Amino acid sequence: MTEPAKRVRRIIKTLRTTYPDVRLALDFSGPLDLLIALILAAQCTDVRVNQVMATLRKKYPKARDWADLDREVLEDEIRSTGFYRNKAKAVQGCTAAIVERFGGKVPEAFEDLLSLPGVGRKTANILRGNAFGQPAIGVDTHVGRLARRLGFSAEDDPDKVEADLTAIVPKNDQIQFCQLIQLHGRTICAARKPKCEECVIADDCPRVGV
Repeated sequence: MTEPAKRVRRIIKTLRTTYPDVRLALDFSGPLDLLIALILAAQCTDVRVNQVMATLRKKYPKARDWADLDREVLEDEIRSTGFYRNKAKAVQGCTAAIVERFGGKVPEAFEDLLSLPGVGRKTANILRGNAFGQPAIGVDTHVGRLARRLGFSAEDDPDKVEADLTAIVPKNDQIQFCQLIQLHGRTICAARKPKCEECVIADDCPRVGV
């Protein structure tokens, strides 16, 4: 086992103890709900998306509901998440494809997810991991930043970071690893002022003491 792989395991163990109730920050009731939440989450806080989706998931429970909704109505519904015109277009393009090609159900296969308009590797991986329970590394800004800080990747390209992490994070731990890293990135290892003196994984971080 490589040194990075050993450190990953120690870090997962420590963070599990530190954040015993960790979960995905986005609330969701199923694959479609999570997919739409992920689209809305671009350049928006998870808290705001959760507030918006709390109402919309009840009003529009099926993919066809979203696909057939008047565009201006949808834009108004999601306006508070920002970039609402682009997001409305993405939501309707995605849900229309789900209706037309997958019988109204969000597909589980990775390549099928990538074939949906507006769905990239990050969204597909987060969806597969959290909605379908499949091993997957979803590289958001927190996962990418901490992967570099912890010395697990030297890449800026999220796809390359994903490949580096997939090689060292055990499959059974991949979903929770991302959740733990995301939470740690929000609370301690912030982008501008990481709280290294409070970090429980400082002993396994090559940045500390440099």
